[in-house]
Amino acid sequence: MTDHSSRIFKSTGRVTGETPFPGGRPAIAPVPGELAGRRRRMLEIDLAGRDISDPAVLAALAAVPRHEFVPPPLRVHAYDDAPLPLGRGQTISQPYLVAFMTQALRLSPGMRVLEIGTGSGYQTAVLAEMGMEVFSVERHEELSLAAEAVIDRLGYGGRVTLRVGDGTLGWPEEAPFDRVLAAAAGPRIPAALAGELGEGGLLLMPVGGFREVQSLELAEKRGGVLTAARLLEVSFVPLIGRDGF
Repeated sequence: MTDHSSRIFKSTGRVTGETPFPGGRPAIAPVPGELAGRRRRMLEIDLAGRDISDPAVLAALAAVPRHEFVPPPLRVHAYDDAPLPLGRGQTISQPYLVAFMTQALRLSPGMRVLEIGTGSGYQTAVLAEMGMEVFSVERHEELSLAAEAVIDRLGYGGRVTLRVGDGTLGWPEEAPFDRVLAAAAGPRIPAALAGELGEGGLLLMPVGGFREVQSLELAEKRGGVLTAARLLEVSFVPLIGRDGF
């Protein structure tokens, strides 16, 4: 297992423009012509056609090119509403789930967000596009490096800091966080993540065993205590780490 502090790096991409990005949105790679219709269907039917109503979330998923985060052999499926494999037993979540989780966090520009499970970096980029300051932990170094390359190339690096390590331990040096988002499931919310969430903050995580029905839980911290509500049933890869996972 990669040590919690084995590798930390700050993406070097530059962001320019006005809130949430001074001077305008970061440069976005164009969508290849054969994918344009698929992306339109994703936005209009799979997201807005369901219960994704936050304009900022819809704008972010319209702006971030998902195909850039998908392995080349699978890019024709980049805008299908389905998870896709990344290797190392990891996946990029389906667009609807990314949008649902992002919307559930009730984000405002400038919030500090701890993401557990960088994976492809797609969710990371969506958060950055919305003006968040993102601290993302990934236990597989090769996935983190690949995500860093895409995030920098698309211009989101100025708002993203990536770390290779144990996600169950969070990122204590940067705490507290306004929001915590975990993209892997565990039997409970790790104590470190609960402790690093600021007062009044929200924590979103799938809870349950691997290959079992899991519940996506949204927890709010008030008076130092987390109160969680179940949002929907999901299926995520397991959260692995030293905190009994």
